[in-house]
Amino acid sequence: MTDTEQGNFVDQLRFDDEPGASKKTLILPEQRKVPLSRRLRSSWQLYLLLLPAVVWVAIFAYWPMYGIQIAFRNYTPVGGLTGSEWVGLDHIERFVTSYNFTKLLGNTLVLAFYELLAGIPIPIMLALALNAVRQKYFSRVVQLITYAPNFISVVVVVGILVMLLDPQTGILPHALSLVGIDAPAFLTDPGWFRHTYVWSGVWQTAGFSAIIYLAALSSVPPELHEAAKVDGASHLRRIFHIDLPAILPIAVVLMILSVGSIMSVGFEKVLLMQNQLNLVTSQVIDTYVYEVGLNSPIPQYSYATAIGLFRSVIGLVLLVAVNYLSRRITRTGLF
Repeated sequence: MTDTEQGNFVDQLRFDDEPGASKKTLILPEQRKVPLSRRLRSSWQLYLLLLPAVVWVAIFAYWPMYGIQIAFRNYTPVGGLTGSEWVGLDHIERFVTSYNFTKLLGNTLVLAFYELLAGIPIPIMLALALNAVRQKYFSRVVQLITYAPNFISVVVVVGILVMLLDPQTGILPHALSLVGIDAPAFLTDPGWFRHTYVWSGVWQTAGFSAIIYLAALSSVPPELHEAAKVDGASHLRRIFHIDLPAILPIAVVLMILSVGSIMSVGFEKVLLMQNQLNLVTSQVIDTYVYEVGLNSPIPQYSYATAIGLFRSVIGLVLLVAVNYLSRRITRTGLF
């Protein structure tokens, strides 16, 4: 049979792609299913290295879930986990119907979404700017300066904020007073609390997030930019049509992870910045759990656990919903 009778290679591919055409999958010897026991014996060193991490996760991440039942009991230290009275969803219902539920949920969501809206675009813009700089020495210096705050602890960051913004001893209020400007109460005014919290967080974490985007930009083939230059594309158009699509999957994954923890606003930083004057906007669910569960004259362990469980369930629902929408819209998701 000649090549003309058999058809060329493209025709054979078209025939194979036709509906109803019989397809045979070639299975190589190394692709055959290997029993788990044989894989364990052949790679036992790798599984041995993995064992400490698995044990750590099992002990510190999964075993404590046994204590979630406190949320459904009137827990007392005398009765213990299993001996305390079972009350079901009474504590969760008590929190949802309480007078401060709307305020706590609103403060948490507003602060979290504000942080999300400010924390995603700025690292992307920083990464695009650093990637566009031709002088690599200048780019590395800026990258080091912006990345350094990520190593500073939350306690130190709040201490820096107090030194800069305190109405009595702060550097910025004194500098503004020298030019005849009345400085706002950054740390005590409820209206300024969210701005101070969010933008100080952006200053601390933008450099680290930018490094992730720079790693994604480094995988873009230079030939794409060269071809776009030949076609007359400006630098701005190359950013929109080459660089942004390259980092879009990374941005989507980071956004999904951020939404998953949207109910867990930074507890330590909020608590350190919180005072009686800004309590209207700084009281979030995490700080309220700490207040009723540990800082109260009569600790309410079951009530605090129920609030924490409610927060975790809402975060899980948001994570699944955003991942589903991302899959439908951008075809990129976390799972």
